[in-house]
Amino acid sequence: MARPPPPDTPARRRKQAAHARGLAAEDRAAAVLEAQSFRILARRLRTSAGELDLVARRDDLLVFCEVKLRRSLAEAAESLQLRQRRRIIAAAELFLADHPELAPLAMRFDAILLGRDGGAEHLEGAFELEG
Repeated sequence: MARPPPPDTPARRRKQAAHARGLAAEDRAAAVLEAQSFRILARRLRTSAGELDLVARRDDLLVFCEVKLRRSLAEAAESLQLRQRRRIIAAAELFLADHPELAPLAMRFDAILLGRDGGAEHLEGAFELEG
């Protein structure tokens, strides 16, 4: 027997709106990478360590990209904390374990910062493995 849908509450509507903003932000970030000749290999990839927003490849370079949308680019930059960087690195390691053919590629951890005002900044090498 199917469960009835959850009640429509203000909290649920906020969560749905945040989810939609996140998807739109990831679309914008993917477009930034594609404009730089990257091919998107994965979006919102869930692993046991956490989620990878975007995984992209250009030639012999594999990029794990975190997307941050905030009111301003400065707020977006501040939101990428050490704990999250470690989670992204762990998720990337799991991704590579599942895709050993990509392991020989050069690897980089980027961030694409997006402001709600439309601003965007691509931080290449935003953090390192030691992160």
